[in-house]
Amino acid sequence: MNFLNKLKSKVKKLKNEIQILSIAYSDPRTPWTAKLLIGLTVGYLLSPIDLILDFIPVLGILDDLILVPLLITASIKLIPSMVLEEARIKAIENPKRMKKNNWIVAFFILLIWLILIYAFYSFFKGKTNYF
Repeated sequence: MNFLNKLKSKVKKLKNEIQILSIAYSDPRTPWTAKLLIGLTVGYLLSPIDLILDFIPVLGILDDLILVPLLITASIKLIPSMVLEEARIKAIENPKRMKKNNWIVAFFILLIWLILIYAFYSFFKGKTNYF
């Protein structure tokens, strides 16, 4: 059980890097590939829908313990070191920057999910008689 607790604390530490990712995302020196991966990472973290549902035993926490840290780590590796250091400094100076935008971003991610669900429903409604 100790291993699981250590892993969870490392994941929590990585999740704190999200504010740094959001700052680096807005920097014009950040490459578009990094911005794309940062957008996917932050979108997945703020999304109310997981790829692996949390109520599924063992598999439900795998996305939080494996997928999220991989996305965060890959995003950080794509950011130039100078931009990353400046983002870390800005995050220390203004630790509540991400908190202000959380609800706005979450709303838009939820809106995107609803549009996608409606699009799939509309597409399959015309293809089958099940709906």
